[in-house]
Amino acid sequence: MSDTTSLYAQRFPDGSVSLYIDEQYAHDRGVDPSRLVRVEIPREMFISGTIQDIREYVARQLEQSAEQKAGTA
Repeated sequence: MSDTTSLYAQRFPDGSVSLYIDEQYAHDRGVDPSRLVRVEIPREMFISGTIQDIREYVARQLEQSAEQKAGTA
């Protein structure tokens, strides 16, 4: 069993995050798949965390990723 579960996220300019279980689900809701970022969620958080916990975790991961990309540019 994997230690993580993948979710797909889209972050908006205001900092809010939308989460999708997979790319097809997002596509079915009109989201451009090229705007999605795959984020690995710790399995324990996915199982027992609140949706707010997961949103905050994803937002932090996306922020860190953006900072790393900006630092290497």
